[in-house]
Amino acid sequence: MTQRPAGLPSPERVIELLEDEFASAGYEIEDVVVDGRSRPPRIRVVADGDTPLDLDAVAELSRIASALLDTLETGSVPFVLEVSSPGVERPLTSEKHFRRARRRRVRLTLTDGSDLTGRIGATEDGIVNLVVRAGGAWTVRRIPLPDIRRAVVQVEFSAPGAEELELAGGPPHTTEQEAGT
Repeated sequence: MTQRPAGLPSPERVIELLEDEFASAGYEIEDVVVDGRSRPPRIRVVADGDTPLDLDAVAELSRIASALLDTLETGSVPFVLEVSSPGVERPLTSEKHFRRARRRRVRLTLTDGSDLTGRIGATEDGIVNLVVRAGGAWTVRRIPLPDIRRAVVQVEFSAPGAEELELAGGPPHTTEQEAGT
C-alpha cells in the first residue's frame, strides 16, 4: 500500500478533480497513484483514449492537471506530477483496450490454454478480429472476448507488411506519428 502524507490528495480526489477536463480533451483516467514514499512525493496519472496519447497530449494534460491540483490545499507538501499512458506492458482487459490497441501486435492466452500471436483488427460487439499467419497466408480469426484469458501488446522492432496491416485496418500508429513529428 502506498503511503500518502498529510496534505496530498487521495487518488479518488485526484480523479474527481481531473476526470471532466481529461474527458473534454478526449481521454479518461485509467489509474492514479499518490506515492508519499518517494522524495519528493509523486502523483502519477495514467490516461488513455481512442486517440493515441502523444507528447503534445501529455503536455496538455499535464498543464491541465497541474493547474487543477494547484487549487488544492496541500499545505507545504511539494510533489512531482507525472501524466503518462498505460504503456505496452499493461494487459488488455476490456473491449475499449482492444479497440484502442488496433493494428498492434498482441500475444493472447485463450481460456483453453492455447497461445496466439497476431495483430489486432476491428473490435466490436465483444469480438476481436486477430490477424494471424495460417498456412503461409494472413487471415483474420474472430475471437470472443470471454475466450481471452490474457492479452498483452508486444513490442515490435520492425514494420509489419502491407497485407497484414490492411487486414488489421490500415497503417499502425508509429512512434513518429504519436510524437506528432
